[in-house]
Amino acid sequence: MWYLCVFYHRLLDYRRPEVQSLAELFGGPGAGAAVEWRTPENHHEDSPFHLVRLPGDERLAAQIANRSLLVKGIYELWGQGATYDELEKAIRAYPDERKLPYLTPESSFKIIVDSFGKAVSFEEQNAIIKRFTYIPFEGRVNLKKPDHKFFVLETDDYGPQNGLPPVAQKTVFFGRLVGAADRHVVPTYELKSRKYIGPTAMDCEMAFLMANQGLAQPGKLVYDPFVGTGSILVAAAHFGAMTMGADIDIRVVRDGRGPDCNIWSNFEQYKLPEPLCVLRADNNLPPWRPGLKEIFDAIICDPPYGVRAGGRKSGGRKLLKGIIPPYIVPDDKRENHIPSTAPYSLAECVHDLLLLAARMLVIGGRLVFFYPVLREDDVADVAKFPEHPCFKLVSSCEQILSLRYSRVLLTMVKVGPYTDEVERIGEERHQEFRENHQKWMEEGNLHSAVFSPAEHDGKPKFDKDSKPKYRGKYV
Repeated sequence: MWYLCVFYHRLLDYRRPEVQSLAELFGGPGAGAAVEWRTPENHHEDSPFHLVRLPGDERLAAQIANRSLLVKGIYELWGQGATYDELEKAIRAYPDERKLPYLTPESSFKIIVDSFGKAVSFEEQNAIIKRFTYIPFEGRVNLKKPDHKFFVLETDDYGPQNGLPPVAQKTVFFGRLVGAADRHVVPTYELKSRKYIGPTAMDCEMAFLMANQGLAQPGKLVYDPFVGTGSILVAAAHFGAMTMGADIDIRVVRDGRGPDCNIWSNFEQYKLPEPLCVLRADNNLPPWRPGLKEIFDAIICDPPYGVRAGGRKSGGRKLLKGIIPPYIVPDDKRENHIPSTAPYSLAECVHDLLLLAARMLVIGGRLVFFYPVLREDDVADVAKFPEHPCFKLVSSCEQILSLRYSRVLLTMVKVGPYTDEVERIGEERHQEFRENHQKWMEEGNLHSAVFSPAEHDGKPKFDKDSKPKYRGKYV
């Protein structure tokens, strides 16, 4: 069945991939790829209204809507039209065998008027509801806890100030609510009320979206190799997954800001299961014993790419340059010892992350991580992302952070086992990728590209008047 899927008008690139990931989660392997999409007539692709066909019954649609953060509601569409007269014809033509089970005397109902791009007064809502007397409702009205909710959804021929190009004509939809998002997690987990956060703590809404992309659920083990203050693992734990993290900074994972303000206190605050362990570990020198493979169901992380915080790896400059030999920390100094570190370029970080995921993810496991992209003329150069023979790219979702750069959430699925031959091919692809992106992937270059003044024909290339009026993807 084709359903009407109404999204919140935000994070536009993330909306369809989230639905497809949740279809995979609740519908089983292959269900995400089987999801089909259509855009209603006269609607822009970034409109909140989409038609979706799901590879399952109504229960799948309800499960997806109830877990999603960006789906406002999924509806069984009874009719649509440019006017209420056209809508009436469409509803009358909708098969009675689909309508009558929800119009029985034993059931209660409620009609709700909603809109996009306009405000509808209380008087107008009442007048609209009274138009539907031709629908043979036999049950009683219940405004608090109805058995069935019916929605009248209006769009107007709004102007360009609503974040989308004007539509050719307004549309009215009428449908039965199948499932709606429960966004209580956003105010519950927002960062401003969290005990322990840092300057790069992941926004709670984005962390939950990443957990959905990683298919976090009970019985799954989720790993974050750049755990920081644990924002991503908090989201995964909320959905019942077992969690595990690592960070190169021992002060973050062990000390925090005291015994009552650390990564563990975040899980205690929300009464979530604590991580199985949090390691002081280096992504460049992984701590796993030889032969250990395929233990994680998902690796979800936000690697350091040098804009707000630069990456670090173990060794220190003198050690890496061979000025001083390797050394062993004496036992009496180990407790308070902070190992030396050196800059960690984005190219090296991404390569190590793909190598870790290829080895440690189970077949079908997901790697979800952010990747920075420089923008020119308000268009991201996303022609080529990091690749690895073990992985298939499922989705790429852009979040524009400024006129100069954005970050793209990459979701990859492991489709093949990790072997010596795969390792060799992965190394070759990394070298090719590094050569093509050498200009900005080395340490410090991305930071300079983002923050240094830019001139174009003697004038600043970026100014406040250069922002396009159409800001749909910026929301």
